[in-house]
Amino acid sequence: MAVKIRLKRMGTKKKPFYRIVVADSRSPRDGRFIETIGTYDPVAEPAQVKIDEELALKWLQNGAKPSDTVRNLLSKQGILEKFHNLKYGK
Repeated sequence: MAVKIRLKRMGTKKKPFYRIVVADSRSPRDGRFIETIGTYDPVAEPAQVKIDEELALKWLQNGAKPSDTVRNLLSKQGILEKFHNLKYGK
């Protein structure tokens, strides 16, 4: 089972709000997911990102692959750098 960390669209028309979820790659975008690890609100000024760092690191260590957008969000939060340091022992 290929696991991905990706966005699940919530909110209303013209006012999107996203949950950052861990899901099987075969499930639909807004369908079944394994766990919610954070939120992303692009409409707010500035955009608000809240990610549970422990859960994100746990799923990355277990082999979950982030989507391009989630990879950028994790990078801006500094989570990918911590994951890299954990993985390569720096």
